[in-house]
Amino acid sequence: MSERFPIIATTGSSGSGTTSVKNTFERIFRREGIKAAFIEGDAFHRYDRVAMKKKVAEEVAKGNPHFSHFGPEANQLDKLEGIFAEFGKQGTGRTRQYVHNLQEEQMFGAPQGTFTPWLEFKDDCDLLFYEGLHGAYRSPELDIASHADLKIGVVPVINLEWIQKIHRDKEMRGYSTEAVTDVILRRMHDYVHYICPQFTETDINFQRVPTVDTSNPFVARWIPTADESMVVIRFRSPRGIDFAYLLSMIHDSFMSRANSIVVPGGKMELAMQLILTPKILRLIDRKSRAV
Repeated sequence: MSERFPIIATTGSSGSGTTSVKNTFERIFRREGIKAAFIEGDAFHRYDRVAMKKKVAEEVAKGNPHFSHFGPEANQLDKLEGIFAEFGKQGTGRTRQYVHNLQEEQMFGAPQGTFTPWLEFKDDCDLLFYEGLHGAYRSPELDIASHADLKIGVVPVINLEWIQKIHRDKEMRGYSTEAVTDVILRRMHDYVHYICPQFTETDINFQRVPTVDTSNPFVARWIPTADESMVVIRFRSPRGIDFAYLLSMIHDSFMSRANSIVVPGGKMELAMQLILTPKILRLIDRKSRAV
């Protein structure tokens, strides 16, 4: 953690909705005049798309059907922790982009399934924002979570997460339902062992819960809308959280536990704005005083 160069990490699995949360943070940064450096977790994959397919086949041949991007072996997490540490000390670092689809290929000028070159952050960044799979990761060898000043978990209930992933990968990446299902099954071991434990490290978790039937996510024709959902917001420490204010500002919200508030799905961004803006401004104020 760093007073002069704060780090915010948003963590969630593929299809959880971290990109939408990132968009909310971007709106806060823009409104408050905050300059942020951005890291996407996919930038730290160890293999490009072709090499990953080859590596998965090799692991299956060895009797390991669970090799996936959710696990540490498929990522350069030591490099990610190193950049977190570097930024926390001196506000510098570097990142790259993983090119997912044709739109990004045209945007970044690199073939789909490959990486762009590494680029240094701009010198005048106020903070670092990470969005990906491992922002709150801990292991005996690595402690990425310790470098983040604010850790956010995005954790829809599992069937909703799968529905969102299936629809995204089919519509944006051209995959079949069967191909996405195979990926989900292959990742389950790593999801349990490497993704879920991170949500005990996060400061705030946002969990969207549908109020419509999602019993079979593999045949769902559409993603439940925000109005067909509730969002459970859990604070690791409720100290300093003005729940009375939040309840008065967010219509139809209620507290389900001493550290949790439930809001209508359509009010999720409002809730995030009300909860996160003061926390971000405190980080910036602390930075200003330290400088």
